[in-house]
Amino acid sequence: MKNSKKYPIIIKTLAGLEKILAEEVSAMGGQDIQPLNRAVKCTGNNETLYKINYLCRTAQRVLKVIGEFDVRNEDDLYASVKKYKWPELFDIGQTFAVNAVTNNSTISNSHYAALKAKDAIADHFRDRFNERPSVDLEKPDLRIHVHITGTRCTLLLDSSGDSLHKRGYRRIQGEAPISEVLAAGMIMLTGWDTKLPLYDPMCGSGTILTEAAMIAGNIPAGYFRNDFGFKRWRDFDPDLWDGIKADAEHQIIKDKPIIIGSDVNQRTLKSTIENIAAAGLEKEIQVKQVAFEDSSPPVERPGVIIFNPPYGERMQKADLESFYKMIGDTLKHKYPDWQAWLITSDPSALKSVGLRTSRKIQLFNGPLECRFVRYDLYSGSKKQGKN
Repeated sequence: MKNSKKYPIIIKTLAGLEKILAEEVSAMGGQDIQPLNRAVKCTGNNETLYKINYLCRTAQRVLKVIGEFDVRNEDDLYASVKKYKWPELFDIGQTFAVNAVTNNSTISNSHYAALKAKDAIADHFRDRFNERPSVDLEKPDLRIHVHITGTRCTLLLDSSGDSLHKRGYRRIQGEAPISEVLAAGMIMLTGWDTKLPLYDPMCGSGTILTEAAMIAGNIPAGYFRNDFGFKRWRDFDPDLWDGIKADAEHQIIKDKPIIIGSDVNQRTLKSTIENIAAAGLEKEIQVKQVAFEDSSPPVERPGVIIFNPPYGERMQKADLESFYKMIGDTLKHKYPDWQAWLITSDPSALKSVGLRTSRKIQLFNGPLECRFVRYDLYSGSKKQGKN
């Protein structure tokens, strides 16, 4: 192994998924795990970092901490960044980009902080080699992050490249598609036993269905993805990387779960089928065209319903209330003994469902603050219990 040295790693995720991610990171060998706001921090080595990128379903971006120092102003930032031994990380012929985030700092403009850090790195090369590396904001060889909180500045290398929610299987975007990371996180939050049937009655582009099939089949989150930022690092270990992928592939399960999706829109369903086929999961997932109010349980035994129905951003208020009342009526009368989970950003929509929630979890779908809620459905007059 080229580099077994341990270092701090910060893994970004969506708000509400920190606990799930911490459990995943622990399974990847991460140590000293510390949940943060929309992130998890751990200690690990290159093996840990590769595994988190490839296997963690709720990770969005994996960052290696390479330096920390105090800054009081832009001049401090420039001087400290310039001191770093950048040629040890990348060659002058490679491209780079800098992203910055500032919080409670005298350096309040994150764009300006990124610009100062970029100039410092370029000037370091110019002073040593009389030449500056090029900046590429779209596909840089090395993406550097600058996090400033108060007077503390952290330098990090982005090991992921594109956000890890870009799994590589989605060919067609539906209307208001849900993020792959959010879909996986929702499924994991339900505690779904993969032996139980799973049904998404408003499946859109099929993201929940695909993520469920990948979870049930133990298919790595990054299985369909070819590019990761760490593959352009100087210490990239291709043998270690190939070994991690081979081990993960050997653990893929061939058993077929019962995963069913439906949608009322034929065009939407066509997109679903194409995306599922791109992931090679057409034998694991069944789809059909039907409106939810006209649906019936797709299998004889109860299972779990997980769905992302339209909400306030896409519907008028009157239509929204009647639509969510339909959801509640359909769940109550047609799906006894099932457990149903739905996500919405509209509190009034939940009231219109008319069923008692047994659990509510705060999540974010893009910029929208949402509630991911559970309904325990019973036949007859049995009362719903508290969670």
